[in-house]
Amino acid sequence: MSIPDGHPPFFPPDKIGVLLVNLGTPSAPDPASVRRYLAEFLSDRRVVEIPPLVWQPILRGIILRTRPRKSAHAYQQVWRPDGSPLAAITRAQSDALQGAFGEGNFVDWAMRYGDPKIADRLISMKEYGANRILIAPLYPQYCAATTATANDKAFEALAKMRWQPAIRTLPPYHDHPAYIAALKASVEESLSRLDFEPDAILASFHGMPQRTLELGDPYHCHCRKTARLLSEALGRELIVTFQSRFGRAKWLEPATDATLAALPGKGVKKVAIVAPGFSADCLETLEELAIRGRETFLGAGGTHFGYLPCLNDSPAGTEMLQTILREALAGWTQPA
Repeated sequence: MSIPDGHPPFFPPDKIGVLLVNLGTPSAPDPASVRRYLAEFLSDRRVVEIPPLVWQPILRGIILRTRPRKSAHAYQQVWRPDGSPLAAITRAQSDALQGAFGEGNFVDWAMRYGDPKIADRLISMKEYGANRILIAPLYPQYCAATTATANDKAFEALAKMRWQPAIRTLPPYHDHPAYIAALKASVEESLSRLDFEPDAILASFHGMPQRTLELGDPYHCHCRKTARLLSEALGRELIVTFQSRFGRAKWLEPATDATLAALPGKGVKKVAIVAPGFSADCLETLEELAIRGRETFLGAGGTHFGYLPCLNDSPAGTEMLQTILREALAGWTQPA
């Protein structure tokens, strides 16, 4: 049979792509870059569930006039020579996973807000020959404002493709044994490096408006289960808190900053804090917890404060990602 004019003479061999997705970051730690990032982030209807006719004048008014300068200062305190911590670590996670899922298959990374964009990376992966792609939002606990909006953006890009690749999405892994084991190993290693024994360990998760729980978002339950399983694995109690409150709405409680301020008055003078909801250290962990959290606790009378890093691209973290990603790719790749 002859090949019709204009048709390719052959199809390239199928490849499998894994796209790691994290929240996002400004391109530079300056007010203009932060303003562009916040405008995109805070315009997402999944992030701020207020009607745009009400919200956009507030966002474009006082918020984008005042918040970028303050946030830029915070980013400047944690910015690395290779850029934003979140972007640099996510890129390192991607690099560490190359070759883990079979010859010819590959891993890439993207940000929901900012660069590299999900749509651009999906197009690049498709052009490279990936006809099967796993979208992997790196959020252990499912939340519509994180996991769902990353998937939304991916499918928005797919809607514009005539020849779509087959797609899977990574499910939440808040209670996966490999995740809990990696957290346990990471926490114990970090604790061993401290020069003090903490009176208490806080597990701080990113906060969400209380309304998200009431609307059926499982995030709060996922966080609580992660903390319970980690507590059982460590054999010690964890104090669960929620950070990063924004606006006047009621948020999940107890608040991390309020808890840190109150503990010294209860006789808890030495604390360590871990952020099990973050797959990579970022502004919310390195500045909000490690810097401002320390200041809050010591200012309230605490004597010792230790921040325990996220899994990042550590060997334990990379092994854990290999495990959960390989499970999600079952049937697409040969067993390891």
